[in-house]
Amino acid sequence: MNGTVEEWAAKAEADFATARRELAATEAPNFDAVCFHAQQGVEKFMKAVLIHLGTVPPRTHDLVHLDGLLAQECPEWSWPAEELRFVSRAAVAFRYPGESAEPDDAAEALRLAERMRERLRDLLA
Repeated sequence: MNGTVEEWAAKAEADFATARRELAATEAPNFDAVCFHAQQGVEKFMKAVLIHLGTVPPRTHDLVHLDGLLAQECPEWSWPAEELRFVSRAAVAFRYPGESAEPDDAAEALRLAERMRERLRDLLA
């Protein structure tokens, strides 16, 4: 794994650590942040894999778009679009006033993201 890929993976792991910490917080957990950092972790791992495979990832936060690019470069990759959309939507919808993540939203976003994380990490091995 080259240095750029390692840096993307490290940033992704930091997002996952932040999401886990917030979800586990007993005092004033920030469920919006859990959703945001879960999405960011997946996005950064997807970009790490794309770079690892020799593709420059676009500047986008759209997990469905990144999934399509990844599937083109890596035939063994596929992920249900509805799960990608859930994680993406949770990150965006809860960042601004008007909606807030509930504990179940945050737990589900992180659960899905953790599953994606495992598969993406395998692609970097």
